[in-house]
Amino acid sequence: MKKTINGIITSLLATGAVLGTLTLSSCEKKEQSKTVKVGILHSLSGTMAISETSVRDAEMLAIKEINAKGGVLGKLIEVVQEDGASEPQIFAEKARKLIQNNKVATIFGCWTSASRKAVKPVVEATGALLWYPVQYEGYGSQPKHYVHGCGSKPAGSSCR
Repeated sequence: MKKTINGIITSLLATGAVLGTLTLSSCEKKEQSKTVKVGILHSLSGTMAISETSVRDAEMLAIKEINAKGGVLGKLIEVVQEDGASEPQIFAEKARKLIQNNKVATIFGCWTSASRKAVKPVVEATGALLWYPVQYEGYGSQPKHYVHGCGSKPAGSSCR
């Protein structure tokens, strides 16, 4: 079971890095880099750190495994990590920093619906990708928000 979960996490991170790389390469012409920057945005402090640290650790392990196998599309994944500090407004600020200043291809992060909803307008305004790694209540799937699991939803709803 543990091996299957690690495989799923690794596959999702690789997919995110590929999509992020393709999005960046289609949007702007720049000199070829040997890395692709990926943002990791979780609470490493505050009340949610106890929950989010393990998700961050899993993402970092998957990235290490992907890089050990040569990366994605010939590029190693370079992690740029930020602390959302368990505060939705800080999540939004850090997402903007990751996208605009650090030029990440994609962001893996958020834990609570409040943090995801705070990051949503930033991601939408910049055209970036957000990978939300936990189950959620639904009702908020967007074209560039990838949700890794579904929580309880009304009958007839589907996981997107």
